[in-house]
Amino acid sequence: MLSLTLACAAGCQAADEVTWMPASWNHLPRWRGFNLLEKFQKASNKPFSEKDFQLIHKLGFNFVRLPMDYRCWLVDGDWERFDEKCLAEIDQAVEYGKQYGVHVMINFHRAPGYTVASPPEAKSLWSDAEAQRVCALHWATFAKRYRGIPNERLSFNLFNEPAGVSEADYVKVVKPIIEAIRREDPQRLIVSDGLQWGTQPAMGLLDLQVAQATRGYAPMGITHYKASWISGGDRLPVPTWPHVLANGLLVEPKKPGMPEEAHKPLTLTGPVAEAKTLRLTVDVVSGRAKLVVKADGQPVWNKDFVCGPGQGEWKEARHMAQWNIYQNIYDKAYDIELPAGAAKIEVGVESGDWLTLTKLALVRADGTTHEVALSNDWGKRPAELTYQPAVAGAPFSSTTKEDGSTLRQQVCGPFVAWEKAGGGIMVGEWGAFSFTPHDVVLRWMEDCLRNWQELGWGWAMWNFRGGFGIFDSGRRDVQYEDYEGLKLDRKMLELIQRY
Repeated sequence: MLSLTLACAAGCQAADEVTWMPASWNHLPRWRGFNLLEKFQKASNKPFSEKDFQLIHKLGFNFVRLPMDYRCWLVDGDWERFDEKCLAEIDQAVEYGKQYGVHVMINFHRAPGYTVASPPEAKSLWSDAEAQRVCALHWATFAKRYRGIPNERLSFNLFNEPAGVSEADYVKVVKPIIEAIRREDPQRLIVSDGLQWGTQPAMGLLDLQVAQATRGYAPMGITHYKASWISGGDRLPVPTWPHVLANGLLVEPKKPGMPEEAHKPLTLTGPVAEAKTLRLTVDVVSGRAKLVVKADGQPVWNKDFVCGPGQGEWKEARHMAQWNIYQNIYDKAYDIELPAGAAKIEVGVESGDWLTLTKLALVRADGTTHEVALSNDWGKRPAELTYQPAVAGAPFSSTTKEDGSTLRQQVCGPFVAWEKAGGGIMVGEWGAFSFTPHDVVLRWMEDCLRNWQELGWGWAMWNFRGGFGIFDSGRRDVQYEDYEGLKLDRKMLELIQRY
């Protein structure tokens, strides 16, 4: 089989010279490509770009997913009247795929009765019979329109990242929709995103002969750092990769219902004496919490955090009615001067309730700052960190970390089980937003790509042009190359081309 990569290396033959890859529900090919967003939202509805398909083929890729908002093709908001002009623009994308040797996957990112975006749908697909009927009508319309186009060229991806529904209810709802598709086009390849935002396979789909797609957005601290649409994304610490797993949730020593290890302080050992200042970023404080820092067993700093209403030292006051307590967001850094010769630092809550730390940093006399991100894992032992300033790029270490093997086990593992049961699998979306440091992104991406290559899984980046993509991503730490009127991230392109 002649791959598109080899075809381009030989001079980018016409698409009709490329062998299309067979595709079936129990074996998806290793497609490699991108999501195209022209109809991702009603507000930005426009035709798909032929140039995108040209470039995707030219650069050696063979797949696009079209995540679409069904409202784009409604007439006057009537969800049973379809705009032929808009549907013709989708037809054109399918034709571009044929012309340039690129498989096209049609996805309802917003479907009648379901979306992960805002605003929510007025009716719920999972419980409303009318929404279910109309959704089946929409998919049947597409099935009839594209009847007979080979699965090698076209597939249907039902809904984007179904969430808030049990597996049993999900299978019950999609079964008549799948039947509506197959009445019009019996052989159409259908792919379902995994449940819980694409992270868990729905094993009940095996009997319906539907493939599944997972996601490549773990850990979220890397992929969605400073993403405006993610709650708290602006408070996430600067990502690193491989990522040290370090818990920054600190609870008072006698808090009931917590395992003994959760009451321990956060510890930091190593040549701490090389640093002048310890910097702690306090995020959420529950009620009241007295934070104490010790150096070699002796207190060197303490602060009593007391939450309340209105304005204060905190960024946001939050009253939790169910407990009648304030849990305020501070999102504030505090500097603690370290005594000369310190070898071990302990940080703990000695009284009150609990608080969370999101960052720990050591500042050296010359101003050099080494920082580690902290997670907030309820009931887990606080971080046990070692400081190794001589280790370039990774001065902090712990007994646990996230790396490529972690992703293979935790993220890929559930879908490996699905594949072994007989279903096909691919990664329908993945990538990291433009605020994550570029070197971190590339290291993380290579671990993801290596895993998927070894597993034989295809993938589609979110997106082609834009904050997750290889073109016009707006990263401030990239030296872009002008490429056919676009700004190309050459390092990222060459990385994904290798896999």
